[in-house]
Amino acid sequence: MRILVIDTATQALSVALLDDDVPLGHFHEIVGRGHAEALLPAIAALPDGGRADAIAVDVGPGSFTGVRIGVAAARALALAWGIPLHGYSALGIIAAKAAAAYHQSGPVAVTITGGHGELFWQTFSADGLEPIGKAASTPIAELAHQLEHSTIYGTGAETLVTARGHGMAVSLYPDAADYPLVAGLAPLPPSPIYCRGADARPMAERAAP
Repeated sequence: MRILVIDTATQALSVALLDDDVPLGHFHEIVGRGHAEALLPAIAALPDGGRADAIAVDVGPGSFTGVRIGVAAARALALAWGIPLHGYSALGIIAAKAAAAYHQSGPVAVTITGGHGELFWQTFSADGLEPIGKAASTPIAELAHQLEHSTIYGTGAETLVTARGHGMAVSLYPDAADYPLVAGLAPLPPSPIYCRGADARPMAERAAP
């Protein structure tokens, strides 16, 4: 079965077309805030224009705008092609990659850069597949005293290790090509996971004293 995987939850833009977990096409690039312009061309450049039997999309947590762009595109394509759509966790796919690549002997701690001086984070079992507690968004200074794991993975790893002054940071971005690592997990609804309130506020609220 062919699966189109879309990942825009971080500064990376990543898409992959997989056939029974074998990559037919893959794009992964750090685009910063350029997801809206680059996503559809990246999908179109895949074999058969990315046409698949199902779609998996990273639902976050991560960049509010990036997550929304990915989910919206995935929903539109799934509707147009009449195929199933489900989500997966940004923190979860990083944890699975970290466990597979670095062979952790204990729990895997993952952080993703958030907004307003916070980091998204979650811990996982040594194989990177079982969450230990829920995903959360915590101020960096507070998390520096809370998360004591010697190695931190993810896009926020270096920030956290610098803030607490010890440990090793391994910078990892979600990558659509790593989807087979989490394909066997329970699928998530194709709706954004934010872990905190939205950055944007209504005009009336912003105007209030």
